[in-house]
Amino acid sequence: MNKSSFFIVGKHAVFEALKNNDRKVLRLFLTEESKKNIHRLSPKKNLLKDTKVYFKTKKELDKYCKNEGILHQGYVAEVEHLEKVELKEFISNKNNLTFACLDEVTDARNIGSLIRSAASFNIDGLIVKERHFPKESKLMYKSASGCIEHLNIFEVSNINTTLKYLRDKNFWVYGFDAKSDKDFTDVKWDGNNILLFGSEGSGIKQHTNKYIDFSVQININKNIESLNISNSAAIVFHHINQQKKISW
Repeated sequence: MNKSSFFIVGKHAVFEALKNNDRKVLRLFLTEESKKNIHRLSPKKNLLKDTKVYFKTKKELDKYCKNEGILHQGYVAEVEHLEKVELKEFISNKNNLTFACLDEVTDARNIGSLIRSAASFNIDGLIVKERHFPKESKLMYKSASGCIEHLNIFEVSNINTTLKYLRDKNFWVYGFDAKSDKDFTDVKWDGNNILLFGSEGSGIKQHTNKYIDFSVQININKNIESLNISNSAAIVFHHINQQKKISW
């Protein structure tokens, strides 16, 4: 059965998709200059060898992203979805895992930026509600800057059910809440952990709170109400990655 296809735009999003052996790139639309850049970035491997390539002007490529208000940079690709990663299979016989989990976060730019940070700081995967995940968003792919190709993304039907299941599998769930009294840097981040982030507007849903083991916050200037979720996540991911490096 053929998978559904969709378009992604942007230099890093397209280049990383071409490098990913698990990603099927059906068609590639490039300017002459972007084609040269691909060869310069990958001199030892012809990434265009088995791909249908069509040369377009920048103006012709504008139609692929004019409604989103983003820049294609001379790179547009029609791709298929990656095979879904099954959470239950992934955690089998693995320890010291750290997953991020999004509770009704829907902004494509924020999700893309968070994915970029998660991949950069060695987070083991991102858990998202399938219905709320903008999986064909050009903006998300562009914001992720190619890092979607390097992060396990687990699409689940129900966040609460998933958290309950993971708790039964010896995961601790940490909910990030600006009102918490506990600084996340005071936690010893070993074992299996879930980093739960709520939506910027309403935070973590009330009926999800009962699946949280610990509530923590990022200590910021008291005159500032909050951080953008992608900025918050980047701070947390970096700290945990550094702590794990020290423990190794």
